[in-house]
Amino acid sequence: MQSEIKNFKLEPLTEPKFIQTALARYEQNGIEKTWEIVEAHDSVAILIYHTDKDVFVLVKQFRPAVYLNDQNGETVELCAGIVDKDLPLVQIAVEEIEEECGYSVPLEEIERVTSFHTSVGFAGSKQTLYYAQVNEKMKVSDGGGVDGELIEVIELPTCELEQFIFDEKIAKTPGLMFAFMWWKNRE
Repeated sequence: MQSEIKNFKLEPLTEPKFIQTALARYEQNGIEKTWEIVEAHDSVAILIYHTDKDVFVLVKQFRPAVYLNDQNGETVELCAGIVDKDLPLVQIAVEEIEEECGYSVPLEEIERVTSFHTSVGFAGSKQTLYYAQVNEKMKVSDGGGVDGELIEVIELPTCELEQFIFDEKIAKTPGLMFAFMWWKNRE
């Protein structure tokens, strides 16, 4: 999927759609303090296990913030999405699985694992992690996202899990590695 990136530059954010920046001012133990924060949407993420193939279904996509760090920007992640509509979180998870990965999973077959805060140093958004099993009968499309998203669906064989986790050349999220740990511990 390697994207060709040209003319990458940073500009002031003047009309944000998904985040707001702010300066938090507070007193802690009698000391005045400030902290720069980003107010962002909460999210859902789904660890998808394909039972017919014994693989995890993951997504690869370009992340501009990662590009700043590694001049590549490709990440491997869980299927995920922001909570930007008034629906139960599990329903948002169902929609994300179909949009990003192309599987139709019944609501009652999605297991809630836990929730945790992400980017705690500057945002503190909450992510709720789900688990879903899929098979070829549930495949309804190639996935890839909506609204111009460029998402590549990839499969990671379970036998390559540990090698993947420790491969520092692959940009991945702590939530993905936590999900793998959870899965491995439930065997």
